Amino acid sequence: MSELLRIVVGAAIVAVLAISLGWFARTYLWRRRLRRKQAFFGLPESSESLLVVNRDAGGPDLMVTRNDVFALLELSAIIKDCGAHAQIITHDSAQQGFGERTEFCIGSPNTNRRLAAHMHSLLPGIRVNTDPEPGPDRGAFQIGSERYRMEPGITEYVVLARLTAGQGKEARPVFLFCGQRASATQAATRYLAKHHERLARKHGGNSFALLLKVVNSQAYGPDVVELVADVTRAAQEPAPVPKGNHRAKQ
Repeated sequence: MSELLRIVVGAAIVAVLAISLGWFARTYLWRRRLRRKQAFFGLPESSESLLVVNRDAGGPDLMVTRNDVFALLELSAIIKDCGAHAQIITHDSAQQGFGERTEFCIGSPNTNRRLAAHMHSLLPGIRVNTDPEPGPDRGAFQIGSERYRMEPGITEYVVLARLTAGQGKEARPVFLFCGQRASATQAATRYLAKHHERLARKHGGNSFALLLKVVNSQAYGPDVVELVADVTRAAQEPAPVPKGNHRAKQ
């Protein structure tokens, strides 16, 4: 074998080894990222999850708005990426505890009783004004001693929460998306899909509750979202008497 041929063969071997090592490294990193995603969402391979939606109060049909459909699509993509399965059920048919299957609960307390029950039990420091009568406090959030009012299409708030009720690492979490409007709910699901890695690094397997603000949805839809605060501590304590208001333009 000539010197030139040995050099060519050696270079080919090195190239093959480099490609193989690169492929194995990428596969390892992809699998590790997937395992972290599955752990955060409580969605191991082939597991089952629930998507809990509203039902029309006047009949047996689902009451899912256009924005809620988009929210379900965001969540369905997450579930599919984790290799899990989803079942869509109405809020009044989910008569079971939690911890066995991951649950994604979307809507507001006045249209989704399942979400209202979760918030009452696990987030007592958050109260939502469900009064159907028009007024400045309609749909407002009271979190701790602060009140957050909305201006439809200008500023809307949404609570994004991951809850495990202290059941340990093996318990499957419940994700709540409680928006003052359906567009805000969709914004929260999109925020979760985009920032789940950062949230997993910060919170691990612990419960958390975030208050998000959707800015100028009439122009930008659910795309412009700001994190107002991590309200986990205030949300888990009984709500005190409110002391101030946060108007939409603040």
